[in-house]
Formats: sequence, structure tokens, C-alpha cells
Amino acid sequence: MNKGEKSTRIYTGSTIEAQPLINSLNELDINPIIRDDHQSGILSGFAAGVPGQIRMYIRNEEIATAKSVLDLFEKNSKKG
Repeated sequence: MNKGEKSTRIYTGSTIEAQPLINSLNELDINPIIRDDHQSGILSGFAAGVPGQIRMYIRNEEIATAKSVLDLFEKNSKKG
């Protein structure tokens, strides 16, 4: 990511539950930024974060394109 770019967190939670959102964003040619502190900690030699939990970000200029996908994901998440 370039230094001047800004991003917005769109999801925090289970990796498994995030997969449909990731797939839908990829179909719009949006590649979300995934942050997995637990996995990063393991690779660094110490455990940090919550296992299986990620934070997902997209670039601010992609929010308008992703809005319908994000709204649908949020609506479906509230059902369960």
C-alpha cells in the first residue's frame, strides 16, 4: 500500500465467516487487506491476537464500489 493511501476497516471476526465477503469483493476486483495478528505473531515467534480472527480493510476509494456487497453481508450476518 502506498504511503498516501488510506483504508477503512470493514470487518473484524472469524476468518471462515469472512470468506464469502472476500469472494464477493474479489468479484468486484477489490482485494481486501487482511490482517491476522495471531498468525503474524506465530511467524514472528510469539503468540498475539485471537486465533482465527482477522481484521479486513479496503482502500477508501473502493468503498463506493463495495457498498452493495458490504450492505448485503451485514444484512446476512444479522440474520444468524
